[in-house]
Amino acid sequence: MVASQEALATQVGVEILKQGGNAVDASVAVGFALAVTLPRAGNLGGGGFMLLHRAENNTQVAIDYREMAPGKAHRDMFLGDDGEADPVLSRQHGLAVGVPGTVAGMIAALEKYGTMSLPQVLAPAIKLAKEGIVVTPDLANSLNGLKSRLGKWPSTKVIFYKPDGSSYKAGERLIQLDLAQTLTRIAKQGQAGFYKGETAKRIAAAVQQAGGVMTEVDLANYKVVERTPVNGEYHGYQVVSMPPPSSGGIHIIQMLNTLSHFPLKEYGANGAKSIHVMAESMRRAYADRSLYLGDPDFVDVPVAALTSQAYAKQLADSINPLKASRSDDIHPGKLAPYESDQTTHYSVVDRWGNAVSNTYTLNFSYGSGLVAAGTGVLLNNEMDDFSAKPGTPNGFGLIGGKANAVEAGKRPLSSMSPTIVLKDGQAYLVTGSPGGSRIITTTLQVILNVLDHDMNIAEATAASRVHHQWWPDELRVEKSINPDTKALLEAMGHKVKVKSSMGSTQSIMRTEQGLMGASDPRRMGSATLGY
Repeated sequence: MVASQEALATQVGVEILKQGGNAVDASVAVGFALAVTLPRAGNLGGGGFMLLHRAENNTQVAIDYREMAPGKAHRDMFLGDDGEADPVLSRQHGLAVGVPGTVAGMIAALEKYGTMSLPQVLAPAIKLAKEGIVVTPDLANSLNGLKSRLGKWPSTKVIFYKPDGSSYKAGERLIQLDLAQTLTRIAKQGQAGFYKGETAKRIAAAVQQAGGVMTEVDLANYKVVERTPVNGEYHGYQVVSMPPPSSGGIHIIQMLNTLSHFPLKEYGANGAKSIHVMAESMRRAYADRSLYLGDPDFVDVPVAALTSQAYAKQLADSINPLKASRSDDIHPGKLAPYESDQTTHYSVVDRWGNAVSNTYTLNFSYGSGLVAAGTGVLLNNEMDDFSAKPGTPNGFGLIGGKANAVEAGKRPLSSMSPTIVLKDGQAYLVTGSPGGSRIITTTLQVILNVLDHDMNIAEATAASRVHHQWWPDELRVEKSINPDTKALLEAMGHKVKVKSSMGSTQSIMRTEQGLMGASDPRRMGSATLGY
């Protein structure tokens, strides 16, 4: 079964499974297909995380293919003449582009854990790019809505808009020949087809022409890292998620540990008491995120301390069950010892029980908006995920500190949280989401809906969502939250803000009747399919 944010890519993954491929083969095929069919988030020019459950020996693997800072990157590169962070430099400029990791990550996963060849899994994406895709209403709306930002780059405008400058309409065909050629080079040459030679030369040139510092050497030096997943236990289930430089896995487990001290089942799904204690656990986790989280190859992240039951009890004891905290009064915990919205997620489970939970991104919708001329590759603006200046919020309002400061070769902190819940050694729930800073809390709530509130995966996906990230000091809720519940939360002292929907989870759940999957109804064009 495959659950992804774009129906054509889901079909590609299912066809690979039908041909005898395993979950990794299918996930790599989906990843490359999404670069064609969902250009605002699917990508070759970004990066992400893949979490793998191997059924044959009940082991889990975390593959980190997050972008890296170029060799000439430095701590103050995004500060203006006034010494303050300049968001233009970190979001809409060549300096915003981190060294892409997606191609290397997909190839590394396939070579070590897949069963098919690179040309086999790339063939569907090459065909879609070469022959074109029918523009969906979702793609038409996003391209038209971002015309001013994307259209300022001639190399981008020539691909995603018509020769007269007008937008593609739903039902028309979008052909991406440059991207097809890039994919073909990868199929023939492997990693060298992207990180060396013609493609690398064009990417480096595009970044430098836009004012950036990335070089061909930076691309050639990119490395994928295989890491040990973070693990937790909740109500007898094993929760496995992504370790740093993802902040998601640690804080999902931290919040689950904290919430295990409250009777959520008794409180009821999305009741005022449930939302209150969830918000308080979120507030404390995001405060810790601001101080302790960063690239573990550069800073010591206190994983064991943050995910310990003792620390969770301390946090739970600090929560007043009847009154909201003030973020001014919440600070990162004293631990000893010190150790995009436009992202997309997909989940795959194969006939043998192997499972892949993969989240990858360009950061903002269409990343920096810059296509490297002649490659068809949209480039990320992931450098904005570093702390441009300690205490200054990034594009998602997240505050970071020195642990996530810019440094050459470093990977920026991420909220991406691909997660697998195991029951009796088998993949029970495979889930994840896009959503910038809200990825962590969205993924948490799907898990709680299933494990605490006994929802099936469709119910767990559709249920209303809330979010608190310490600063700004507000409890964000979706419009569907009951008005009486909002009033009760406000009476407790929460600053409730009703905002747009959160996340786009793509989930698969094992049941007694077999695999059941659900794509989030909050985004158009997604699909979950089995066979």
